Amino acid sequence: MADLFDYIKWRGDICFSASPFNPVDNIILSQLSYLTLDGIVPSPEDKTGISIALAVRVYNERLNSREGIKVTSIFKEDPQLISSLASSRRFGDCQLFGYVNQIDTNLEIQFSALSVNTNDGFCFIAFRGTDTSLVGWKEDFNMCFKDVVPSQLEAVKYLDKMAPMIKEDLRVGGHSKGGNLAIYSASNCSKKNQKRIKVIYNNDAPGFNEKFISSTGYLAVKDRIQSYVPQSSVIGMFMEHGKSNIIIKSTESGIMQHCLYSWEVTHNDLVRAEKSTVSSRFINKTIREWINSHDNAQREHFIEALYHIFNEADVKSTVDFENSWFSSAGRVLKSLSHVDESTRKFIRKTIAGLFVTAGRNFDSLFKNDE
Repeated sequence: MADLFDYIKWRGDICFSASPFNPVDNIILSQLSYLTLDGIVPSPEDKTGISIALAVRVYNERLNSREGIKVTSIFKEDPQLISSLASSRRFGDCQLFGYVNQIDTNLEIQFSALSVNTNDGFCFIAFRGTDTSLVGWKEDFNMCFKDVVPSQLEAVKYLDKMAPMIKEDLRVGGHSKGGNLAIYSASNCSKKNQKRIKVIYNNDAPGFNEKFISSTGYLAVKDRIQSYVPQSSVIGMFMEHGKSNIIIKSTESGIMQHCLYSWEVTHNDLVRAEKSTVSSRFINKTIREWINSHDNAQREHFIEALYHIFNEADVKSTVDFENSWFSSAGRVLKSLSHVDESTRKFIRKTIAGLFVTAGRNFDSLFKNDE
């Protein structure tokens, strides 16, 4: 059961011209976009780049310095990944440029993107998925009741801004929300730039509403989309995708399969699976039915109420909750007690509806599968 680190060992000494870009390279660069590279990788305005090897050296210097510069990673494997990439012939000379990182709690936006010249006549535009910020998750949930969220609009602006600076053809991709942004930006960018996009990589990303799936822009790029989901996918089964997913194997189970580090690989591809797990189909059907049982106003009311409660409890990120879950849970419960009775009743009723839907699907899905 090999992973992307094994792949870097196998292919690290072979450049892209000798061994063409493949889906494993896609998940590696999508994962790279999660790295906090502020002040290291030039912004779009600089119109310059930095090699992965040099960027990693600066990153490590800052990480180990006493300068107090904020350098973070979301996944514990990230430091090992960047070290492996920097020392490889395949990735070390790739140029990083056009880095943006925007978080705004007032606008409810979490957006970050990075461009990578892979030295094979292509440039990979990678959109970051949801980070640990509470506002990042809030923006994801807003997709339940909004036709468009701020990060999707920013993704279109980014693609249209970067494309004229790039002479190579384009690959666009991302993981989780990043995959959603890749599809949305490719569907809504200028027609001139859209024609230059040769492939769109969607790695276990939430989908869209029916209006978007039937739009002219989406239909224009639909055949260029490669959508990958693990067997027990939850995030990637959310909402509509408009085409079939490619199911792949993971070394983890349940929701942990969402992590790209767990995806199984071969020398030049992701390991395919025949079908998704029963649990994934159960969760997918349950969530869809639960969401569809509420109109947009009810969805917005529920999400806004929960976001208000967590904000009042001073929980700003998932890391805050994980590092001190007991005290955080206590603050959340205290914050809930300050909410008016009608809102508390609505939250209880909505959550109860989820359990009722789950119970109904648990019985029917599992018995049928047996």
